Amino acid sequence: MGLRKSEDGRPLPIPTPLAAPFFEAAAEGRLLIPHCPRDGWFFYPRSRCPTCLGDDWDWREASGQGEVHAFTVDRVGHDPALAADIPYAVAVVELAEGPRMPARIVGCGVDDVRVGMPVEAHYEDIEGITLVRFAPREN
Repeated sequence: MGLRKSEDGRPLPIPTPLAAPFFEAAAEGRLLIPHCPRDGWFFYPRSRCPTCLGDDWDWREASGQGEVHAFTVDRVGHDPALAADIPYAVAVVELAEGPRMPARIVGCGVDDVRVGMPVEAHYEDIEGITLVRFAPREN
């Protein structure tokens, strides 16, 4: 997956043909992730299952529910293009289906983010690309 910049300088992904279904579903407000018929769900999109190396996986819609497995807060501005967003939290979210995926945490203050916090997928459209974010959910 390549990288491009938004008009305000923020980095944006350039979906590869392999990852295109993930981004197309995100634009519709759905979380689509790979599923192997033998080993189950995995993330990120890749040509083969990371467990059995089979290439017969398919895309399946996930619930969009999960919990924060780990997180960090950028309070310094390691990427100058994201300085306007400081502070912001980036987490590894463990999806209800099992795999973990990185995403920005939105909808709460960075000091409210905690390991084990229940979250749900939210979607942010930036110049024609939809990014998956996660926000706190009520139990």
